[in-house]
Formats: sequence, C-alpha cells, structure tokens
Amino acid sequence: MGMDIYVPTMWVLGVMALCLTAYRFLVIGRQGKGHAGYETGTCATIGSREIQEDAYGTVEGEGGIMAVLADGMGSGYGGRIASRTAVEVFGDMFRDSNAFYNPQYYFRRAFHAANRSILERLNGERGSASVAAVMVKSRKLYYASVGNVKTAVYRNGELVPVTSGHTVSVLARQKYIEGKLTRQAAVSLLEQHRTYNYVGQDGFRDIEFFDVPVTLYGGEYVVLLSDGMYEGVSWREIEECLAKRGSCGEKALELTELVNAKISEDVDNASIVIIRVP
Repeated sequence: MGMDIYVPTMWVLGVMALCLTAYRFLVIGRQGKGHAGYETGTCATIGSREIQEDAYGTVEGEGGIMAVLADGMGSGYGGRIASRTAVEVFGDMFRDSNAFYNPQYYFRRAFHAANRSILERLNGERGSASVAAVMVKSRKLYYASVGNVKTAVYRNGELVPVTSGHTVSVLARQKYIEGKLTRQAAVSLLEQHRTYNYVGQDGFRDIEFFDVPVTLYGGEYVVLLSDGMYEGVSWREIEECLAKRGSCGEKALELTELVNAKISEDVDNASIVIIRVP
C-alpha cells in the first residue's frame, strides 16, 4: 500500500525566456482507480507564484481511502516544506495505524504530529500550512481540517461544503452569533480571509472535526480545494464541471485550466483532489 504523494514544482518554458512577453502556468494532474474501487483525480497549478506551496496525497487501505491537501504559507521555501511535511506525516500515520477504527483519534494524532514535524524541520524559519484530510469507507465520510482548505461533497447537482475553515471572517461570524462581537465589528471583519489557525505554530490545538460521519450513497464526489482553486473559479463553475461526463482526472484538469484561463498579475497556487464514491 503506497501513497500517491504529489508536490508540484515550477518550470519555465524556453520560449518564455526568449520572448519575455508571456509565461504559462504549470499544470500537473493525475488520475487513478485503486483496488478498493475509489476513482481519484488530482491537479495543481503554480499560478503566478515562484514556488509551488501546495501538496497532496492519497492512500488506500483497509477497504477505504484517505486523502489530504495542504496549502503552505511562509517565506522562501518554508511553505513548501510545511505542506510537503504535513502530507508525508498523514500518509505515514495512515499506513502505520488502524485509522478507521477511531478516525478522530487518527486525525488528532496526525495533525499534532505534522505540527511538530514542521517546527522541527524549519527550526525557527517561517513556514506553516492549512490542511484538510478525509477518509472514506463503507460510504461514510470522515473529515478534519485546519486553516482555509475546503472539503465539500457533490451530490444531486450541488457542491456542499462540510468544513467552515479557520479564517478571520468565519471567526467574526461565530463571535457575533455568540454575542461576543458587535454587529459593526463583525461586518468590518467579514471580508477578511486571513487564516488564523494552521499547522506549524507553537501552541497549535484547534482542529475542525466531523460531528458524525457524512452518509454517502454512491456516485458522489468528495472534493478537497485549496483557496487558490475556490477563489480562482466560481462555485457554480465547479458544480457545472462535476456534473459533466468524464473521469475525476479530467474534471480536476478542466478546473485547473479554468483557473489559469483567468490570468491576472497575482494568481495563487491552486490545487484540487476529487474522489468518486463507488
């Protein structure tokens, strides 16, 4: 049982170097179908960034599948190291444990182990990552997340988020509902999407878990999206793509190409993982 781990890297076309008038964005995708019957599709683009800080991986085992997507943040290569470390830790711990016996315990251990490993590898340098991970078995979805990577389920023509995320806007909404923030203060913060919780920090502890597993019926898509993906294309465009015929790999590639088609001077790394539930 091996892990399909992917950390894309930037490349530069010779034509671009000669003309100095335009550049293309790296797009790398994969698709596959494992022994447990889960079809997967993954794809990523570096956008206009110099460093690809997104990483993802999938592992099959115990009749189910685990997928993780990490969106790195930091100076230099710190974000890249953080995201790659998180994906490696989640894969290693899934292989070495009976994760489906107690999914919340697995998620908790993996997040805290990833946090420790990132701090150790960076040794004082800046680097962190938003991370979302899912496990699917016997048509049950288990999920956990930190930061702003989204997890969603597509069924009956609708893509429904199952995670809220750890951004300032989400926190402001929660504090207003709890009566700890005035309406004026909450409104002023609702447009701020800065991430306040992530792995790669001292004192890390807040993880968004599933309350109960999501029941699946077969034919749904479980989707992990970095912020560069869900901010680069509209939610409606994602739904329309998932509704089309085609493999998970084709869908992931199409959405990534849509991000690249909307080229601006500042395009973030964008990544997506799609799992079709048998």
